[in-house]
Amino acid sequence: MIWILCGIIFWLAMWAMNLRLSKAKPNKLIGFIIPTIFGLTILVLWECVVRGFEISPVLLPTPTAIAARFGNSIPILWVDFVQTFVKGALSGFILGCGAAFLTAIAVDRSSFLQAGLLPVGNFVAALPIVGMAPILVMWFGFDWQSKAAVVVVMVFFPMLVNTVEGLKASDHMQRDLMKTYGAGYFQALTKLRLPAAMPFIFNGLKICSTLALIGAIVAEFFGSPIKGMGFRISTEVGRLALDMVWAEITVAAIAGSAFYGVIALIEKAVTFWHPSQR
Repeated sequence: MIWILCGIIFWLAMWAMNLRLSKAKPNKLIGFIIPTIFGLTILVLWECVVRGFEISPVLLPTPTAIAARFGNSIPILWVDFVQTFVKGALSGFILGCGAAFLTAIAVDRSSFLQAGLLPVGNFVAALPIVGMAPILVMWFGFDWQSKAAVVVVMVFFPMLVNTVEGLKASDHMQRDLMKTYGAGYFQALTKLRLPAAMPFIFNGLKICSTLALIGAIVAEFFGSPIKGMGFRISTEVGRLALDMVWAEITVAAIAGSAFYGVIALIEKAVTFWHPSQR
């Protein structure tokens, strides 16, 4: 019970510290410290609960055991990261979002595509990934190409819908003013409509950044070479090596958060004029 007592004392101390910090004048340092303390508190409580109640590591390993396995398995984790994130998720993200962006411009130019493609897109977006992944794995093989194809399917329509809506963000007076200046379609697109659409486009990119990694990992459950995050998770669960599973989850969480953060930083630089960035 000493572990449980230590956990309670630590939790109360961190709670008091966070309450004190929350009353201070807000700044970037405090905005970083508060969630850091919160995350550290969760890890310490996790450690104390598992040790205090003597929970089997097969069910829930301690954070220190996960950290030790992480440190001892960096070469394996790196190979899995490259296979899943760089080759599968990132390539599929670039292809899917790029194709969706170009399609959105075509949809904006064609009323036929607006009436026909978007309803089909809503239907395809509703298809379960666990149903599509095995089919795409059979079509494109067991290597990263099939995982990229799954990611393309997952990110294409969310990006398409956000971009199409963004192209409608400029109002009629602004578009009429561009016509008065004699601007053609592509001049109005580059000078007015795309800048106005940037908040919508980046919203789609941030949504797709999380979908891409999820899609690549799930696709690996249905067939992959002997590497990749999804492959490693499924095989290590079968071997009851839950510390390795949590190490892979940690890598996925870090990679996904960093990817999302990079897109958010680019958004802040590009859409500095938007009220949401002030």
